[in-house]
Amino acid sequence: MTMELSHRPAARAGLIIASLSTLLMFAGCSSEDNAGQQGGGGFPPAAVTVETAELSDATVRQDYAGRARGAREVQVRARVNGVLEERLYAEGQMVREGDSLFRIDPKPAEAAFQQAKAQRQVAEANLRQAEREWARISSLYQRKAVSERDRDSAESALELARANLAVAEAGMTKSELNLGYTQVTAPLSGVTSLEDLPEGSLVDAGTLLTTIVQLDPVHVRFALPENDASIRRAAAEGMARSDEVQDVSARLVLANGDEYPLEGRIDFTASTLDPRTGSVSARAVFPNPEHVIVPGQFVRVRVELQNFENVITVPEAAIAEGPKGPMVYVVDDEGKAQARGVELGPVTNGRQILLKGLEAGDRFIVTGLTNLRPGAPVKITNNNAGEGAN
Repeated sequence: MTMELSHRPAARAGLIIASLSTLLMFAGCSSEDNAGQQGGGGFPPAAVTVETAELSDATVRQDYAGRARGAREVQVRARVNGVLEERLYAEGQMVREGDSLFRIDPKPAEAAFQQAKAQRQVAEANLRQAEREWARISSLYQRKAVSERDRDSAESALELARANLAVAEAGMTKSELNLGYTQVTAPLSGVTSLEDLPEGSLVDAGTLLTTIVQLDPVHVRFALPENDASIRRAAAEGMARSDEVQDVSARLVLANGDEYPLEGRIDFTASTLDPRTGSVSARAVFPNPEHVIVPGQFVRVRVELQNFENVITVPEAAIAEGPKGPMVYVVDDEGKAQARGVELGPVTNGRQILLKGLEAGDRFIVTGLTNLRPGAPVKITNNNAGEGAN
């Protein structure tokens, strides 16, 4: 009885040891299987998509809000006093340079012209009389028949007659101009506004009659942010230094989102910064033969800020932030992700321009960057793996 009791603890210990050995064996097998499935790193390879870096040319464009206005806006004013007799155009219609717009009662101007003409005739007659008198007195003076005082008086009368004729001719010219001003003509081609005064109104010289806005070409004024303006000025200065003609092109985007088919050019960029807005004023000129662009219309000016040759572009999603700045993950020959520090340029069409960091032919990771670490194995999932974006 005593012997049986003494062997029971030993038997129970042996069973426990055997159970633990079995569990350890299964655990070891499971660990080996997991290690084999996880590639020895403890985690499965990250699923990623890649592109192949390719050299290409890139243009950086930017849209700026602006307002269209006529290239010229001219106020048509009366140049003589009188009664506004007739309006000769339909309000709001297109007129050509030289077209008659208004007629001011010409009768007072005609009478003034006739008076000036008569005064000139009187001055001409006085001059002829003074010339005859001078010829007679000078001949008598040579024969000592008249005094020197008589000769001087005749000469002064001749000079006075000539001056009076010049005054009369100037008066006639002025009255002729005033007569012409009774017919008010368009100083340029454009669209007319409403008349400011109706027919029958008494107008003075300088009274506003209407306004003409030139529609072809049109100007669009907009503002460049400080950074973009410095880029644009640097490019212009570079062209000036190389004796090239500055020709900064621009496109126009209408309110409905359509791009205007005719190209324009930027003809003015202010040399100073507006301290209130932190921007630089600029102006673009666009041809408008069909009058598609209406003055006062809100539009967007699309400007080419920079042109890059033989650079690599990547989707913005491919850029990660590393301890030393922006970086891109590339896939090496062993199928592992490696971090590359890059120098960023501007963004164009949703793609980031890289100035340094990648070479043509490098495979860089576009998606799957979450928790990705340098040296980690990756699994490329896109079917066109290794092909760059077109």
